[in-house]
Amino acid sequence: MEAEWEFEVGGDAPVIDALWPGFVDLRWTAQPGSDGASRVRNLEETALFPALGAALETLNAENSPVWTSKCDFWPALKPEDFDGDELDAPIASSSHAVGCYIDLLLKGDQQGTFPDRIASRCKHLCASLHDVSLRCCRVDLIVRRAQITPNQTDVGITAYFTACGATPVEAARMLEVALEAFARVLCAQSTVQ
Repeated sequence: MEAEWEFEVGGDAPVIDALWPGFVDLRWTAQPGSDGASRVRNLEETALFPALGAALETLNAENSPVWTSKCDFWPALKPEDFDGDELDAPIASSSHAVGCYIDLLLKGDQQGTFPDRIASRCKHLCASLHDVSLRCCRVDLIVRRAQITPNQTDVGITAYFTACGATPVEAARMLEVALEAFARVLCAQSTVQ
């Protein structure tokens, strides 16, 4: 699986807003006695692409080192929005593409991450993802400033996923496999710090 990372923390770079007006807390421990899976299923994005919901459930589970604050799904990318070569895709498999993103934030006991430590963890995560034998997909991890509460800033990661295929169904299937692999690899690591 293709995977890269970079920092975008200065100047006018986007900031992850953890408590944006439409925020739905998907953490399993967020609302004791409530069903986290039902909160995931009620999201518009997961209705469009259920595999995104499965990844969100894994990424917000108790044993995950992160929680999510926002996501989106793009059911059809324009040819200028992706490069089949960057997805390690044969020409025949780069006719259609889909994508999504997920904003990831570190759990409370991991906040206050130093830039060199998050860089190290991103490098390790990308190396682990490169070991996953998948073509026609990639993830780009962008380390950003994050507004956790009105008085607390930290860093977070926006993970952008792109997948392609010879048909829209094949592209969607590749994105599903990429999301599952990403969530599995990330949660297998003890931290993202």
